Amino acid sequence: MSLNRNPFTWWNGATLGTWFGLRGKTKVGEDALGNIYWAGGKDPNGITRRWVIYNGPNDASRVPPEWFSWLHHQIDAAPDQALPAPRNWEKPAEPNHTGTRLAYRPSGALEAGGQRARSTGDYEAWTPDA
Repeated sequence: MSLNRNPFTWWNGATLGTWFGLRGKTKVGEDALGNIYWAGGKDPNGITRRWVIYNGPNDASRVPPEWFSWLHHQIDAAPDQALPAPRNWEKPAEPNHTGTRLAYRPSGALEAGGQRARSTGDYEAWTPDA
């Protein structure tokens, strides 16, 4: 992450003000996507504040499930300490692909160049005169 790349915009990472706000806070860890997780300070209820600095576009779907649990106080320690190691059959988390070329397109989707399947004959269109 570059400090000078986006000093005033929030949608592509942390702003300059956010980086200054991290002074005195504790870096808790980093995930496989390069997002950095921080903790420090207290909210009005006395609960420790936790947040993420995204590596790239700010998109909540880019937070892996284990770090989501930590951010929302479902687990107390960092995921690598509080959770068991991932099983070999588990797939890595992926961000939401909606709006990208990787988005799911069913066979009849116009974007996929397909044609909608013909009606099976058990459907009769409604007409106001009937």
